[in-house]
Amino acid sequence: MHQSLAEVERRRAEARLGGGEARIAAQHAKGKLTARERLEVLLDEGSFEEYGLYVTHRATEFGMAAQKVAGDGVVTGWGTIHGRQVYVFSQDFTVLGGSLSETHAEKICRIMDMAVRNGVPLIGLNDSGGARIQEGVASLAGYAEVFRRNAEASGVIPQISVIMGPCAGGAVYSPAMTDFIFMVRDTSYMFVTGPDVVKAVTNEIVTAEELGGAGTHTRRSSVADAAYENDVETLEQVRAFFDFLPLNNRQPPPIRPSHDDPDRVELRLDTLIPDASTKPYDMKELILALADEGDFFELQADFAKNIVIGFLRIEGETVGVVANQPLVLAGCLDIDSARKAARFVRFCDAFSIPLLTLVDVPGFLPGTAQEYGGVIKHGAKLLFAYSQATVPMVTLITRKAYGGAYDVMASKHIGADINYAWPTAEIAVMGAKGAAEILYRSELSDPDKIAARTRDYEERFANPFVAAERGFIDEVILPHSSRRRIARAFASLKGKRKEQLWRKHDTIPL
Repeated sequence: MHQSLAEVERRRAEARLGGGEARIAAQHAKGKLTARERLEVLLDEGSFEEYGLYVTHRATEFGMAAQKVAGDGVVTGWGTIHGRQVYVFSQDFTVLGGSLSETHAEKICRIMDMAVRNGVPLIGLNDSGGARIQEGVASLAGYAEVFRRNAEASGVIPQISVIMGPCAGGAVYSPAMTDFIFMVRDTSYMFVTGPDVVKAVTNEIVTAEELGGAGTHTRRSSVADAAYENDVETLEQVRAFFDFLPLNNRQPPPIRPSHDDPDRVELRLDTLIPDASTKPYDMKELILALADEGDFFELQADFAKNIVIGFLRIEGETVGVVANQPLVLAGCLDIDSARKAARFVRFCDAFSIPLLTLVDVPGFLPGTAQEYGGVIKHGAKLLFAYSQATVPMVTLITRKAYGGAYDVMASKHIGADINYAWPTAEIAVMGAKGAAEILYRSELSDPDKIAARTRDYEERFANPFVAAERGFIDEVILPHSSRRRIARAFASLKGKRKEQLWRKHDTIPL
């Protein structure tokens, strides 16, 4: 018996060593943790239960029979984050570069199946050189099995990808189908084809960082939701982010105890809006004032900055926020901001997370670049997402709400439950000056007359009361009372039920 126990310990120690001390040292030299060290940071201490520790690949060609390492380059199992269960896989770059083999994929697929069956989120830590070329089509089949499960789990359990090293070729499509992607600056990258292939095909010379680094994907492509300085900070942020999410689509988001009074008065909000309607202000000040203890987890902060998305808590409960940002492009909607917000709205609706929309939007961004890029269809994505959403929705108009953009930003007409406005709100087809110039075109030669017409239009429409008179605004509230009114609004909507017409699936304008 003692001999058997010793053999178990020997095999465990060998498996946990991965590719060996030299490769572990090389991983550390790059500023990266090993697969197991990452799980130690991500999960609660002592909570990890590993499956598939002794699995090895079955390949024999190209000398692979002599290169078998227990675990086959990926660590799989489950653990907890702040006491809540999560299934995980962590690719081990020290074992054959973390390359995906048939058995490597089978281990990941097993964990994905268990996550769906048990209604538990999935977090994947990606650090892989791609498909194991020695196995040929078998490794490609493994990728496809993973992709199919990503699609089947979408909207059923939250899926989070953390890119902690290379992620290239077919490997990028699994993270792309998950709900959120986080990256590590300088050590992680994603691209379909690498710099060498790009140079050979297009003659472009580009580095891996420029082509698919964290900066590229957080600022330009919008593939990643956020990036952090190193492995430890990234995993700590994922732990914090996980707390906002429900375990699955049938359970509510977690409630975190809060000692922040929901009736808290924020007098600074009474002076947030500048006197001149053309002057910007920071919408994040309002978001932080509304959130419990000022805690706001922003997503895609460096992409399409004219709109802000993320999670906060009100009375301890998770709320998704979509807010125009007057500091950037005056808060106009454009292609990128519409896509960014639409995807977020659909995630929140899929997982029953209430939506708060903060509106200061002068319209859609004009120009040939926007029209040629399909702003009509991309803008329709956000309109579609809000119209289809069945979760509780509260909207607050702080200043401008002009034209079609007023409709798109969770107006009452497309399904918002409670719509508030500040006294500074301007709800109209367009700005007063533009409206006067169209309505009184014959007087354009007389600046004084146009100025007078503009003032008349402002007095008539540059306020929230015309909309309130028609019932499009439920109440004009005082800015300092916003937290209290919004908290009570969401409290009143907890029992909301909305039946949908039967359909196989919608045809959102992709």
